[in-house]
Amino acid sequence: MSAPDSAPLVAVKLTQVGRAQTFLPGDLPANAALHPGDKVVVHVDGGPAIGSIVRRIPQLDVKRRPPADSPQRVVRLASRDDVVARLKHQHREQEAHRIALLKIREHGLGMKLTRVEQAFDGSKLVFYFTADGRVDFRELVRELASEFRTRIEMRQIGVRDEAKMFGGYGTCGRPLCCTTFLQSFEPVSIKMAKQQDLSLNPSKLSGLCGRLKCCLRYELPNAKGVQHGGCGSEGGCDNPSGCGSGGCGSGGCGSGGCGSCGHASR
Repeated sequence: MSAPDSAPLVAVKLTQVGRAQTFLPGDLPANAALHPGDKVVVHVDGGPAIGSIVRRIPQLDVKRRPPADSPQRVVRLASRDDVVARLKHQHREQEAHRIALLKIREHGLGMKLTRVEQAFDGSKLVFYFTADGRVDFRELVRELASEFRTRIEMRQIGVRDEAKMFGGYGTCGRPLCCTTFLQSFEPVSIKMAKQQDLSLNPSKLSGLCGRLKCCLRYELPNAKGVQHGGCGSEGGCDNPSGCGSGGCGSGGCGSGGCGSCGHASR
């Protein structure tokens, strides 16, 4: 097998919505034929999972290559039994979502159930939800554990994470940034809109999540017509690592200066 630093990476999507993750080839044979759309079993921080291979961008391999000791590795090509098991898991997730909704209403809990995920090894069910504050769901967990005979985890997420899970299209007509290239959510304030001389109409500044659009932050260096490696120009993004992850908002500029970092126009 080739050395870890030179082994070709494998891009895998674990869900239909969201970014592809990069995995090391693991114990796959060097001559293994991998094609976009193939199902593979991978190892992530939470254990094994199954996903679909997608095309990767070779120019970003250096940036996205996991450390040699990273647990993110391809375990094997998925077998028919693996695919059937995942289909059964999806059916169980749907049933768990339905039952959890009924029990949430029964207990009158102030929470909104977003998604249910079952671990590939069947060891647990994870329930993602949003809520305005803390929720006492201890009784709910006991009833769900009794119903499904497995470990139950409740994870409270924010409305931006909810939008990232569901996906969709922004008012710009493009897929949501959080489902394509953004790696984290940074603070966004109305001051950023003012600095760009944008209309302060809340309906125009809010994204699908109901919060201020993330692009208000990473387009900020483009205010007043300054051109650089971000996404403010109509020509799109020239930064191969993605806007927000390598533009002026996080430390690096394109050919133009932005006034917010040490790079000057040339």
